[in-house]
Amino acid sequence: MENNGNKVVESEGGESSSKAEGGKDGGEDLTGTVAKHYNELQEAGRQSRALSRIYHMRNFNNWTKSILIGDTLDKIRESDRNKKIVVLDLCSGKGGDLLKWKKGGIDQLVCADIAATSVEQSEARYKDMTERSRNERYGPRLYEAEFIAADCTKEKLTDKYKDPNLQFDLTSCQFSFHYSFESEQQADIMLQNACSSLKPGGYFIGTTPNSNELVKRLRASEDNSFGNDVYRVTFPDPDESSFPLFGAKYNFHLEGVVDCPEFLVYFPLLEKMAEKYDMKLIEKKTFADFYSEKVQRSDAKKLLNKMSALETYPTNDELVGKDADDYIHASQFISTLESQPDDRGHSSRRPVKIGTLSKAEWEAITVYLVFVFQKMGGEEKEVTSPRRRKHDDEEEETEPSEKRAKNSD
Repeated sequence: MENNGNKVVESEGGESSSKAEGGKDGGEDLTGTVAKHYNELQEAGRQSRALSRIYHMRNFNNWTKSILIGDTLDKIRESDRNKKIVVLDLCSGKGGDLLKWKKGGIDQLVCADIAATSVEQSEARYKDMTERSRNERYGPRLYEAEFIAADCTKEKLTDKYKDPNLQFDLTSCQFSFHYSFESEQQADIMLQNACSSLKPGGYFIGTTPNSNELVKRLRASEDNSFGNDVYRVTFPDPDESSFPLFGAKYNFHLEGVVDCPEFLVYFPLLEKMAEKYDMKLIEKKTFADFYSEKVQRSDAKKLLNKMSALETYPTNDELVGKDADDYIHASQFISTLESQPDDRGHSSRRPVKIGTLSKAEWEAITVYLVFVFQKMGGEEKEVTSPRRRKHDDEEEETEPSEKRAKNSD
């Protein structure tokens, strides 16, 4: 995709194009719809989540965030292991990442979200963590935190901080940034909130749908909708030839947790807009590529198992996938392994079990990408993977607003 003025025009690869300058459906403001959806979403207990069709997929997304956050915190501490770290968690929801911040050893956290009910639940979760931490003799101490109910796409958060001069080392926005692309003004305010109070050298990290992948799947579909029994994406406009830079709406449904409008994020435009706040893109990877790279590390692979991010196959228990094609990839992989000769040259091996995800879950997961921006003015650093990092078990609740594998041996 290429940006031509206020339009996205089709490139040689034919990925996407734009037909209009505008964005919203007749000027409709959909932020209230999103807030209402998450305010009304019932909080599920751990046992209920374990029975969910998307249990392993949500754990996989949680693993992706854990690795992204951990790697970035390691980079921030590279020159000073005792550095006090201040974090802004944009669109923080019900507090799905609170435990990650504790395990990351940060010193101060600000959480902001549009859904007031979610903010209340997040603050209650933090208070529970505070009580538990008083009885903990070991492990990282709990950070200080403040919680703000605000529309991060329309309100300037600096007016709401306890300390309006507060500066951050890291801003995180997980599975939510795309809501800001309802309009140019909203996208700019979201970027201002994410980046204007970052210290030089600070990072803005996040996860968001990959607009190229969404458009690719749309054009490969028979109509204006695609998906499976786990997720479904529906574009209201049957015209697939072009999309507006802002307000390119589609409806996203994720089994049991998400059913609301979202917006395409044209990433070259986001990069250009971020320059206004002295931000430079230093990493952008699809979830598939991110997984393939990070799973090579022993600490990341260990965490993947601890978090139950992959489903054991074959298993005596009931598999989450019900479609006949959901585990063909895993079955074929096992057949290949079992056909290989062992150390003695025998062609038969003991039955093999692997970690995998159903095909339907993997299709939903690979809609997303990871991004890392860094604020210029400090020393520019690439967020590379450490050789290894010790992780504790991740047991926090996966945030319902986190939307969204291939087999792993």
